[in-house]
Amino acid sequence: MTPDELLQKRGVIHEYDAHVTAACFNRAGTHFAVALGDGRVVLRDIAAGRWHEHALHDGVVLALTPDVDAAGFLTGGDDGHLRRIDPATGPSIIASYGMKWVDHVATVPDRKSPLRAAAVGRNVHLIDSAGAVVRTLAHPSTVSGLAFDAKARRIAASHYNGASLWFVRSENAKPQVLEWKGSHIGVALHPDLDAIVTAMQENALHGWKLPDGQHMRMSGYPSKPESLGFTRSGKWLASAGAEAIILWPFFGGGPMGKAPLELAASASLVKRIACHPQNEIVAAGYADGMVVVADITRERVLPIAAAGNGPVSALAWNSSGSHLVFGTETGFTAVVDFSPAR
Repeated sequence: MTPDELLQKRGVIHEYDAHVTAACFNRAGTHFAVALGDGRVVLRDIAAGRWHEHALHDGVVLALTPDVDAAGFLTGGDDGHLRRIDPATGPSIIASYGMKWVDHVATVPDRKSPLRAAAVGRNVHLIDSAGAVVRTLAHPSTVSGLAFDAKARRIAASHYNGASLWFVRSENAKPQVLEWKGSHIGVALHPDLDAIVTAMQENALHGWKLPDGQHMRMSGYPSKPESLGFTRSGKWLASAGAEAIILWPFFGGGPMGKAPLELAASASLVKRIACHPQNEIVAAGYADGMVVVADITRERVLPIAAAGNGPVSALAWNSSGSHLVFGTETGFTAVVDFSPAR
């Protein structure tokens, strides 16, 4: 199989004249969204095959995630706006924060009390489905990453010198503060809340076992690991930042004292990873534009896209794992359909 064969046979390609900053699918899986560096958000109706462009932000779209419902998306921009975009009704403003950037967004679709989170400077604003602020979580420095746990009971925020873990439904509860000196640039929560891990500017990952906060140090990266995430089972932590997908074992006493598994070695650095929502599979996008999908259990690698389209800057699965979308710094965007042939 050639590096581009799957993309050519089962993919849809679109190119823009702006940096792709983020991409994701809505919860229903009917549409995906691509966020661009010039403020546009582009939606694609998968069944109908139609693209719809929206000039959503006055500046860079910094953050994108599926909203709390089945259809919509939530975005944050350097224009200080938190917005929602719905494929049927179009865009609307959820909140405005003046000159402060909305750097990160996250949502949980809880049927009784859905919740949005928006990181603005040092604060994380928790907002309900009607747009009302439920609670504001203050941190010692600018929030650099957000992650809800699998049951939507806690939210983790990375920041300078560590991370904070909050109970989101308790108004007065203080965070569990996890300290480690340095610049932490992203965060991931173990699916069973056994651990919290941050990516660091210093070309390393740092983790804490929960609930006792025992430290875990995962180093040896040639570059800062800009992207990380746990597989659904929680057995593996996948990360970027090296010339292969680095997978740390979170079983059998790992990761401390255990060597990581390395898959899909290349001459180029991995820039983005995305763990499959159902299986022990991880997608990876490289600095040269190459995209692969790796089966961790079998240690097999499937090429998706060849190099040459610019560094991969966005990568995401839909909720069933049947489609993968990716985008690059040069504006190259593609979605690949892995569903069984009819």
